[in-house]
Amino acid sequence: MGSLLAAVASWCDAKHHGGTWLVRMEDLDPPREVAGASDDILRTLEGHGLHWDGDVVFQSRRSDLYADALESLKRDGCVFPCACSRKDLAGVAVYPGICRLGLSPGKEARLWRYKMGEGTLSWKDLILGETSFEAQNLGDFPVLRADGFWAYQLAVVVDDRDQGVTHVVRGSDLLDSTPRQIQLWSALTNLTSAELQGAIPGYGHLPVLENNLGQKLSKQTLAQPVQVSDAVTSVMRVLQWLNQPVEDMQGAFESGDVHQLLLHAAEKWDRSLVPTQAIQWQGEGQG
Repeated sequence: MGSLLAAVASWCDAKHHGGTWLVRMEDLDPPREVAGASDDILRTLEGHGLHWDGDVVFQSRRSDLYADALESLKRDGCVFPCACSRKDLAGVAVYPGICRLGLSPGKEARLWRYKMGEGTLSWKDLILGETSFEAQNLGDFPVLRADGFWAYQLAVVVDDRDQGVTHVVRGSDLLDSTPRQIQLWSALTNLTSAELQGAIPGYGHLPVLENNLGQKLSKQTLAQPVQVSDAVTSVMRVLQWLNQPVEDMQGAFESGDVHQLLLHAAEKWDRSLVPTQAIQWQGEGQG
């Protein structure tokens, strides 16, 4: 349901503003992938009336683009090789810059990290309003992992740039990714601050669904998958959680046509009504 909430909100936001809604498979972690998962996700989206525009992009097929971006970052001195293992950093919340000035004698690089800037990183969130993070509380982050796979932060910025993405509407569990991605946008585009403001996407962060223990609903917290057979009810419930004017959508709901319900929801969509705090799930099997 948490993923459905993000999908419905981003679809409605895109359609309300006359935009296109893109689907991208961020399949960058082969050891953790489940066979057939991508097809299942796409069938579930379609079953909930969420039809995408254009071709589905698979990050696993775009390694050359990420490699080019990394080489650019290396040339500009924005990244550095790191020899630190997870064991070395156990219990450390923010990377302390151990390898920032060079590798210690006898150490070999295991991954590459982006060198975060300093000061306050701010943006006007589409939903949360003025939002800021201190760079020192984020730390230098991986762009190429020790296992040889591309890191999320680099891949998503390269793809957003390549696909011409103008708005990113996603869960607030990714809120601290935004200042990192804004930094990468700056490094990869070589634009002035004023130019950058017009080039990077607008970011909007939605409330996450939590169980009664305050945990985000996910596979790790045993969240149950949504069922296509319940699509109309599930989408209506999501719209209620998002504080949208569902009283204007009763006719579409009662018709049982989930795509018509979404079209009405997109017409009435209002970002300003979306709650800014986490939503507690009260569904069956979730505590």
